[in-house]
Amino acid sequence: MKVAFVVPRYGDEVFGGAERAAQQLAERLHAQRGWEVEVLTTCALDYISWDNWYPSGRVDIRGVQVHRFASRRGRGPDFDGYSERVLAAPEHATSGEQVEWIHRQGPDCPQLLDAIRESDADLITFHPYLYAPTALGLPLAGSRAVLHPSAHDEVPIRLPLFLDVFSAARALVFWTRDEQALTNRLFPVATAPQLVLGLGVESSPGDGVAASAATGLGDRPYLLCLGRVDDAKGAGPLVRWFAAYKDRHPGPLALVLAGPVVAETMPHPDVILTGSVDESTKWGLLEGAAVVVVPSFHESFSLVLLEGWVAGKPALVNGACTVTRSHARRSGGGLWFDDYAHFEVAVDRLMASADLRAELGDAGRRYVSREYAWPTLIDRYSEFLERVAAFVA
Repeated sequence: MKVAFVVPRYGDEVFGGAERAAQQLAERLHAQRGWEVEVLTTCALDYISWDNWYPSGRVDIRGVQVHRFASRRGRGPDFDGYSERVLAAPEHATSGEQVEWIHRQGPDCPQLLDAIRESDADLITFHPYLYAPTALGLPLAGSRAVLHPSAHDEVPIRLPLFLDVFSAARALVFWTRDEQALTNRLFPVATAPQLVLGLGVESSPGDGVAASAATGLGDRPYLLCLGRVDDAKGAGPLVRWFAAYKDRHPGPLALVLAGPVVAETMPHPDVILTGSVDESTKWGLLEGAAVVVVPSFHESFSLVLLEGWVAGKPALVNGACTVTRSHARRSGGGLWFDDYAHFEVAVDRLMASADLRAELGDAGRRYVSREYAWPTLIDRYSEFLERVAAFVA
């Protein structure tokens, strides 16, 4: 069995949920099932500029053959203004406006589209729905196309062109039941084979003392937020609410934001921005954290939430996000907030009781072990792909 993964960015240096999920699935299909796996991607590291950072060509990453193609152009400075006009009423955008939106968003990589068309893989999987490699490339795969949409309830998904993209998929794979429900509500895909897979999570060695020292935390207690520092991920509101909390509750508590800084946040002496961190530092920060905060409004799975539970930490999530709130409710591993008042009360409760933090963290760890063990997930995933491939014309 040969499977191709189409993803706009791919590599150990890439920091992104859908991209990291694709890499984990690709590597484990090869290692656990012995399948031939290739990746068709761009040379980009950054998802905004799409600059060619990796060299083009083929490279072997733990048995997966990765083919990188240089983009013709990145995202132009005029994209944001154009996008605001088109997405003001996405349902009414013309076909020309929608195609132009996809091209301007990027990555614009014709060689990648040629590689999709020419691939001899039995199935071609696409991750995520939003960008040009999927929007323009999935229809080229015909009946071999399997879509991992990573769908959120967001404005771009209502562009009419995505009706054709989702409808063209031979099968769909979702991270959560909530994502599946959203997709089936928006698109007529109920007759397509579907799998709610989730993602496996494994811990890595980390040194909490070393991570705290490297970030200047010392022995201070801290809330930890992992991922892009971006208003779209809720970082801005989180920093503002934390600043308000510290005004009302002075003390040593800090907030650590660990991830690439996409948008600057309000400066505050108790907010520490580390920038991107390696796996050892990430797991060290998780080991030392009092609480893991996931403030994002839109998530299709939230791997960082589950990583926090693997480390035995309680979670505090944005109640406006259906997926993370559902994880917290089903696991019993965390609390959620809907506004500043709820945020303040939740932080107070968590920081006042080590027993409560331990109880929630243990519940989260059991949930991950029960629902998201890698060997079981890869068996389910490979069996699903085999059934889909058996009916490919």
